[in-house]
Amino acid sequence: MLVRERMSTKPVTITADVPITEALRVMRQSQVRRLPVLDEDGQLVGIVSEKDLLYASPSPATSLSIYEMHYLLSRLRVTELMTTNLITVTPDTPLEEAARIMADSKIGGLPVVQDGKLAGIITETDIFKVFLEMLGARERGLRLTVEIPERKGEIARMTTEIARLGGNILALGAFWGDDPSTAVIMVKVEDVPADQLTAAMQGLGFPILDVREA
Repeated sequence: MLVRERMSTKPVTITADVPITEALRVMRQSQVRRLPVLDEDGQLVGIVSEKDLLYASPSPATSLSIYEMHYLLSRLRVTELMTTNLITVTPDTPLEEAARIMADSKIGGLPVVQDGKLAGIITETDIFKVFLEMLGARERGLRLTVEIPERKGEIARMTTEIARLGGNILALGAFWGDDPSTAVIMVKVEDVPADQLTAAMQGLGFPILDVREA
């Protein structure tokens, strides 16, 4: 799956000369937490987050009057707070690579650029929705977690056995085990009773870590 398949293709944007009070209003009205910043030619020049704007607002403990605060905030522009050292991806970036960049860089969203133009934005919320989809969180079924040896063919043994029992796999995820020699596999299945499925996995030598209807 690529970024283009899950990115927002019509992101809400703003220009650098807009007051931060207006930027906050746009964020809250659009229910977004970051805005790509464009110049007058439509080129991406930065990104500003809700956190950036809130940090710039006066503390509740300030001695300024409400009129002084409004005056100061009205003079503060997005250009003074936006991040210009941008990290971007392209529509053809693998989704897991975009997720890795966000996690490693500790950021919640990435502008998507194609041919020098803003093509969209991919956020942690988009990634989270994919995570739910991959693990079948919205599907009803029997959720089984087992530990398997970290070697070729073990997942194939599992899926072959599930097929033999007449089961339909709704989701399957592989995770690191407690040590490099094992992996933890979560599989969500329908059309197989829990006792049959657990017995089959134990017959393959896979320890059962968890089993539940979900």
